[in-house]
Amino acid sequence: MATNISFPCAIIFFFNVFFFINSSHAMPSFNVQRYGARGDGRTDATKSFLTAWSLACGSRARAMVYVPRGTYLVKNLVFWGPCKNIITFKNDGTLVAPANYWDIGNSGYWILFAKVNRISVYGGTIDARGAGYWSCRKKGSHCPQGARSISFSWCNNVLLSGLTSFNSQNMHVTVHHSSNVRIQNIRIRAPSGSPNTDGIHIQSSSGVTISGGTIATGDDCIALSQGSRNVWIERVNCGPGHGISIGSLGDYANEEGVQNVTVTSSVFTKTQNGVRIKTWARPSRGFVNNVVFRNLIMNNVGNPVIIDQNYCPNGNGCPRQSSGVKISGVTFANIKGTSTTPIAMKLDCSGSSHCTGLRLQDIKLTYMRRSSASYCRNAHGRASGVMVPRNCM
Repeated sequence: MATNISFPCAIIFFFNVFFFINSSHAMPSFNVQRYGARGDGRTDATKSFLTAWSLACGSRARAMVYVPRGTYLVKNLVFWGPCKNIITFKNDGTLVAPANYWDIGNSGYWILFAKVNRISVYGGTIDARGAGYWSCRKKGSHCPQGARSISFSWCNNVLLSGLTSFNSQNMHVTVHHSSNVRIQNIRIRAPSGSPNTDGIHIQSSSGVTISGGTIATGDDCIALSQGSRNVWIERVNCGPGHGISIGSLGDYANEEGVQNVTVTSSVFTKTQNGVRIKTWARPSRGFVNNVVFRNLIMNNVGNPVIIDQNYCPNGNGCPRQSSGVKISGVTFANIKGTSTTPIAMKLDCSGSSHCTGLRLQDIKLTYMRRSSASYCRNAHGRASGVMVPRNCM
């Protein structure tokens, strides 16, 4: 289980981080205002931020990039590594994107840390001002691909703590091809109707711990895509949004699997889904195994417990095939609350690759103050304890 694999790594890294935080008085500090940044919300501070980063990254001693209080207008920021030592990025201000969404560029990123090892990002607010971009997409106009607000790609030993992210054009926080990442005490907010504004998106990464935070958005609060391994998620308040999802998986045949995931001690409020595994009905060598969803509260959630191996939003691009993604060893335990649909538990598995080793324990989900219903297809496993709705495997 994830507790035996990912959490010890996170603890080791936490103590390393704690050590150099308490040694921060000795760090050289590179204040963005020293290099021309003005916290007036109007003056382009992009070059000032990049200059401060370049100097900190090149420092042979532990270094800090410091953003004082104020509002800073920044365009596309790419903080490249590798750096020569441990870097702290401390933000006491607010970063805002340009009002014209084209000014961020078409790279798909607004703030990107790339190939950086041993990086800690603390505090601050980032506001991508995504409303104009969402409106463009809704009209079907010619729009850029949309920018993720803050991303970590090809990074190792990362701490992201105390960040507030508003109104991302696309996903708020993404972690790709990275390892040993801790995200804690984060606040994410976008309107429930904003498209593709996932709170946190993980892909091809291992040893990721997400602890504490409130995520209210227009898509998944947290999405674990292909190649997510050894992931621990705890104490998250999710809603509105689409819940915490593994997937969608099965986009292509030679896809990495998802394994060793724990989601615990979290609350879902007025979300479209609670905890979900979703795969396209396509051939794939992908898999999902060793997953635990436990100690969860559902408050008026559309689909509190769902495995959907016929995922097909809006009916577009969905061949009439069977999902090749193999789902096994998934536990749903101590999940309680209310469903806004009669079927509170739906286990709709693949006809060619049945779900196996499912475990249901102490589930109590009601609908309209009555018992809810369950639906199972090609789902195999066992149940114990209180079961509302009844076990249908």
